[in-house]
Parts: sequence; C-alpha cells; structure tokens
Amino acid sequence: RTAGWDVVVAHNGLEALDLHEKESPDIVILDLMMPSLNGFDVCRLLRERSQVPIIVLSVRNDPSDKVKALTIGADDYLTKPFALEELTARMMSVLRRTRAGADSPKEPQRAMGHLSIDSVSHTVHLADATSRLTPTEYALLEEFFDNPGKVLTYSHILSRVWGSSHAYEREYVHVFVNRLRSKLEPDPHNPRFFVTVQGVGYAFRPEGTGNPGTE
Repeated sequence: RTAGWDVVVAHNGLEALDLHEKESPDIVILDLMMPSLNGFDVCRLLRERSQVPIIVLSVRNDPSDKVKALTIGADDYLTKPFALEELTARMMSVLRRTRAGADSPKEPQRAMGHLSIDSVSHTVHLADATSRLTPTEYALLEEFFDNPGKVLTYSHILSRVWGSSHAYEREYVHVFVNRLRSKLEPDPHNPRFFVTVQGVGYAFRPEGTGNPGTE
C-alpha cells in the first residue's frame, strides 16, 4: 500500500479464489502455506481460469518446490526472507510482460512457419487451434520469434525474459520451455519447434524442421 498499490488480502486458499473472481486483480502474491487450500492448489486452480500473473512466496527453498510451482502456473518464485524492494521489482517485471503487447512497437500480429502470435491478446494460433499464454510464456515465445533458428543461451533467455536477478536460475527456462511445448507442440515429448541444444540453451525452428543455427 505504501508503494501505491490497492491491496486485498485473503486469509486462506478458498477466500483467495473467491477474491480473485470478485476483484480481478492485476497480480496475485501467493503464499504456499495456507489453510483450506494450499498455495499449490490455489495456483493450479487460478491458472485453469485466468492468465493473471502469480508470484509465489515461500519459506520452502527446495528446488523441487520451485519447479512444481512454476510448472503448475506461477510466473515467479521468491524465497523468504526477502527485501520488500526485491518483491516490488519482481512485481514490476512481471507486469511489464503483461502490458508489453499494448506498448510494443512491433506488429501486433506476426506469423512464422506454422505459428502466428497476437501480442495484444497473448494468443498463439497453430493450424485450427488457439492457445492462450500467460504473460511470461508469451514473453519467452516472442524472444524465440525475434531469433528464429538461433541458439539462445540460458543466460540470454533469463536476461531478456526475467531480468538480471534470475541470471543463474536455469530451471525457469526449462520449465517455461516445457510449458510452451505442452501448449504448442504436436508431441511435447518429441519437440519440433522448441529444440534443446544440450548444455547451451534452446533454439526455435518455426518450420519444425532443420538444424538450429548459432547465436
């Protein structure tokens, strides 16, 4: 509130879901340890009905908890204790991704190979199917669109999508590439578009064929 935000507070998981429906917040700050429904359940249920940005807060610093939260729909994960300035910085980062479509000088609709993207609605069209992406998923896809065929290193992707504060968090890249694959690949276990370059990063092949180039 002192930073100028309007804040509504839920004291348990069920209340959080109810407040989301009533208030339509711009961003959700979600603790994992809550009564009624824990944060993992709330995150999953929110993501089933909304693309609202979600930042998870937790005292649990096990990497598996972070991967689980990101996999089921969180955009970021912050371990307690933390400085308030770090939380607000991460909030602004994810909100910039949310608003990027409206402010971007790029064409609002672009097509490449089998995919076409809409930066305003954060939707992707593949054949007759349309997928809605979260702001972070879309920011990652747009980075691939800007660099077709190139090998993008982990550090490049983290810097461009999440910022310098995430420079060593490769798990973010792995999880979000898998999220794109699950939504856009015909066979996510045998990806055609989002190709792993072992030990280096990923490459986007818009035609689904050929070898990735180098950055």
